[in-house]
Amino acid sequence: MLQSEAKLEIVGYDEKDKFGPCFIVKPMAGHIVKVADTFAEMFPMWAGRVLITADSEKWALTAAEVATGFATSVIMAPAEAGFEGLVSKEKTPDGRVGALIQIYNRNRFDLKNQMVLRIGQCIMTCPTTAAFDALQEAKRRMKVGRSLRYFGDGFQRKGIVGGRKVWRIPVMEGEFIVEDSFGVVEAVAGGNFLILAKDKNSGLKAAEEAVKAIKNGASGVIMPFPGGVCRSGSKAGSLKYKLKASTNHPFCPTLKKVVEDSQLPEDVNSVYEIVINGLTVEAVKKAMGEGIKAAINVPGVLRISAGNYGGKLGPYKAFLKEVLGLS
Repeated sequence: MLQSEAKLEIVGYDEKDKFGPCFIVKPMAGHIVKVADTFAEMFPMWAGRVLITADSEKWALTAAEVATGFATSVIMAPAEAGFEGLVSKEKTPDGRVGALIQIYNRNRFDLKNQMVLRIGQCIMTCPTTAAFDALQEAKRRMKVGRSLRYFGDGFQRKGIVGGRKVWRIPVMEGEFIVEDSFGVVEAVAGGNFLILAKDKNSGLKAAEEAVKAIKNGASGVIMPFPGGVCRSGSKAGSLKYKLKASTNHPFCPTLKKVVEDSQLPEDVNSVYEIVINGLTVEAVKKAMGEGIKAAINVPGVLRISAGNYGGKLGPYKAFLKEVLGLS
């Protein structure tokens, strides 16, 4: 059965596979890949979205990169954040090139704090930049610019840019423009899939192709880990220590013959995880599908799976068969 959208030929379905039921598929490259009949488990977090504009793409991207640093997972980082995409100057309030970033946190108070810190320390300090809200339709608002205005030491003044209420804060370069308030929405975190490969080279190549496909084919999402790729996936809790999370040992190749609950076939020697946060469940599912379809076409990829905790982590599920159009 040929799936035109996923461009995958379903060869069969193995209910008795040692590592769980799976679809056996043949991608365009012609090799055989097993896709676990499982789901990625996702959970709600609050999200803010910032449009950074600058005199050049270089400085917009520089600010975006710095503002989303140390924000891979709230397991240990103070937020989750990432670069979403570029915006043409025709679509920005001040007629300059823009870069979109998203910032996530467990509650609105912590999110506002992170947005104030990251905009103030990483965007306001970056040459030529301004910061605008990119969730204008959101009903809930955070007084981010209004908090940052105090840096102006009394010399700040109100203004209007592109019909938006902003603060003009004097800085040594000239002035920093930041929108008065920023929208906040309940979004989705934790979308993911696992790439099981015969070796590191093929696994990393597949992960890179997945990230590229998501950036080109999906919108409204971010991938918070370095370059969009996570090599150290985690599980909830720990077998030995008092930790919130620890290494996902069933998917560690060096532990295949050490632990009884290994989820890796003998020929799998490298695993990479792609984690996706998005403004909606559908945006995350779309991104997962685009990423998996790209990864699965790389020779050396043997199996695709996903991380979940049996529905105990969060209320949202993205079944791999659904995002790939398998049946």
